[in-house]
Amino acid sequence: LPVPISRQLISLYTMVQNPNMSFVGMSDLAVLPPLWARCDGSDPQHTCWIGAEPLKAGNKVTGLNIYTVSCDGPTADKTRFANLEELKMEHKIRHHSSAVTTKGFAQYELITAAAIEDTIAESGSNICVDITWNGVEKILETPPLISAATLNISLESGDPRSPVFQLYRELQFLLALAEGVRTGVTEWPEPSESESALKLVQELLTDLKKKLDGDYIFGNKDETEKIKCDTAAVDSCIKSIFGERGDLDFTEQLWCKMKSKCVSSYQELIDCFTLVIKSLERGEIQPWIHQGSSSFLSQLIQQSYHGKMEDVSLSDITPIQMLLEIGLEKMKKDYVSFFIGEPDTCSLLFQDYFISTSVDLQEQVHRVQKLHHMLEIMVSCTGLLQFRHENLFPLTQICMKYYKENPLNEKHVFQLPITPALVKKFYQNDNPEVWKVEISSGHGQKEVKTTWQVSTNAPVEHGTANNSGFFPDSTANGSSEERLYFITLTQCSQVQFT
Repeated sequence: LPVPISRQLISLYTMVQNPNMSFVGMSDLAVLPPLWARCDGSDPQHTCWIGAEPLKAGNKVTGLNIYTVSCDGPTADKTRFANLEELKMEHKIRHHSSAVTTKGFAQYELITAAAIEDTIAESGSNICVDITWNGVEKILETPPLISAATLNISLESGDPRSPVFQLYRELQFLLALAEGVRTGVTEWPEPSESESALKLVQELLTDLKKKLDGDYIFGNKDETEKIKCDTAAVDSCIKSIFGERGDLDFTEQLWCKMKSKCVSSYQELIDCFTLVIKSLERGEIQPWIHQGSSSFLSQLIQQSYHGKMEDVSLSDITPIQMLLEIGLEKMKKDYVSFFIGEPDTCSLLFQDYFISTSVDLQEQVHRVQKLHHMLEIMVSCTGLLQFRHENLFPLTQICMKYYKENPLNEKHVFQLPITPALVKKFYQNDNPEVWKVEISSGHGQKEVKTTWQVSTNAPVEHGTANNSGFFPDSTANGSSEERLYFITLTQCSQVQFT
């Protein structure tokens, strides 16, 4: 609406809500909801919103707060920025107050500042920090270290640059198998130029036959001891997930031979399992498996120890489900080998949720997806922000609590209270995405505020003076002195009815 019409509308709303104006015939009307008029910004101040919100005492209206929001820009001209002392003086005059308080807010994007060039904008991932403090001294000041800060993390899995990208690809194969079990239709990857899965499985069995002496156990127990992760060894703990674990049992090694681009057809999958089952039936191998392994193939291996195995029909979805089960068990252990480094976290992990086998396979796969998303978050915070164990631990708890109560959601913003000193080096020489100051006076319902803000994104989708959507003079990183900002001013007037 044009600003004059918006003001007229707000005036009518004010009259209707005023209990002293009973002549309008509305004195018995219940409290109306707030009214906001979206303006066309055609006035000199570029007003984009005018709003009125009732002040209530019980079910009675005692007054109104009337707001005017104006927005200008984008501009890199800092002479158009407000002066803090002038803002405070204007507030005092408008509200007849002798004293005001100021509160600052700044938001910095850390994922860009920490590392990566121009491809971040193409993903839905973002790590930023919100900082608030009292006692603002000047416009666009850097927040003091005594400020309160909250880290906001929204991360999409599958970035090819991530150290856990290979694990992500492995998870995608697991998801394809789960979909095959669910629907009966499996999308197999294109055959690669590498050796076939059948040949790799045959080599694994041949090697096992050569090495087996009855008590043979894969790996060296001393070498397979779990990595103990403390504040000094967090890097080792992170790296432990990037390669294969040292304690892979037979079913896990089998999965590694058959995963991803190795198995390229349903028939090849059947041929691989036929080789394994025949070797077990003949007693040619007695492979070692992890204690507690519950997959169907593990059960067959346990039966083979006693020389008697049930008949297996490798038809329908059975071979796909067998591969899914051993992959699921292997990947659970992969994720646990990372989270095991945090003893308290690990106790949460083992509370019959993320690695539970009491739910159906589809739900188990869904929970493994949650584990992967949490791992991506931990790795990003370690690699980009150099977080240590004492910082990762509370973040892991927040993620686990959320995912024990909610489905997978890679757009969810995880929030972690931190000290600004933890990330200061990433923003201290950077320009903020948002910076604002609140000037306030009065208390309770009589409190009124004036808010001045600059932001790199338009705060409204209408009414800005030069909002072309693309600004050729802007730069990808936040360090440019010519960074373009939208300027938003929100002013409040208070009308008391009593």
